[in-house]
Amino acid sequence: MKRLPGDRPVPAGLRGAVVALGNFDGFHVGHQAVVGRALALARATGRPALVATFDPHPARLFRPDAPPFLLSTIDQRAELFAAFGMDGTIVLPFDRAMAAVSPEGFVADWLAARIGASAVVTGYDFTFGRDRAGDTAALAAIGARHGIAAEAIAAVEAEGGIASSTRIRQHLRAGEIAAATRLLTRPYTIAGSVQHGDKVGRTIGYPTANLALGDYLRPAYGIYAVRGRLADGRVLGGAANLGIRPQFDPPKELLEPYFFDFSGDLYGQPLAVELIAHLRPEAKFDSLAALIVQMEADCIEARRILGSSPR
Repeated sequence: MKRLPGDRPVPAGLRGAVVALGNFDGFHVGHQAVVGRALALARATGRPALVATFDPHPARLFRPDAPPFLLSTIDQRAELFAAFGMDGTIVLPFDRAMAAVSPEGFVADWLAARIGASAVVTGYDFTFGRDRAGDTAALAAIGARHGIAAEAIAAVEAEGGIASSTRIRQHLRAGEIAAATRLLTRPYTIAGSVQHGDKVGRTIGYPTANLALGDYLRPAYGIYAVRGRLADGRVLGGAANLGIRPQFDPPKELLEPYFFDFSGDLYGQPLAVELIAHLRPEAKFDSLAALIVQMEADCIEARRILGSSPR
């Protein structure tokens, strides 16, 4: 799959594509219905299948002081689109200039001229253009004037309601990991490069691979059963603290997985950590010895859960 910059015209070989258009943060089951429809149309008509998404997320531009909320980075989304079978991802730069474009201008300048789309598939609630003035009906009407067919996919019902990134965020903040996993169709995953920490874990027999949380949504703080995926394909089971480490000063917000039966140097290496289950909230113990006893129990429980969880 090709990853294409949104500020340059799409190459000739990918023009005339069927384009799935949206933010697709998390690429949950509802997003998959949109992208799946675009892929099916493309294959039925012998055209390329592209995803056009935005980076940064539009909400970050309009609410720069909002707490971190992302379910996936642009790199993770691109990997998911590739695994889904799409031919390319176009990353559209969402800045003040993009936000000021009229609905007509977005279709004419971006979808028609730069991307060369033959058809566009969106979710039922997609909006676009200055002040979000364009909706799916406007996209169909404007698109028709530029030779672009437009289709909107109905809401997907799952887990007793409409599948949405908002619902997934609510589940994660509440520590309801299984519900979030079902809507995402995979575990919520935090990825980054392993950084040096205070190295307290290794002194008590639990060395950790520390990841900054960055722009990711903060799930419920606490202890998790996790799986780590290394760049070389190895999959490691473990237990992780996600939060501010109340036992230690100063407080420092991190994801700190301890991987079972692993020894090695992961510093500076890329690591993706999947949250499989929330075991308990963070807590401060009366002593380091009491913390170690609880950590041993946490690891036993994490091993049990991971043993019955598909990889």
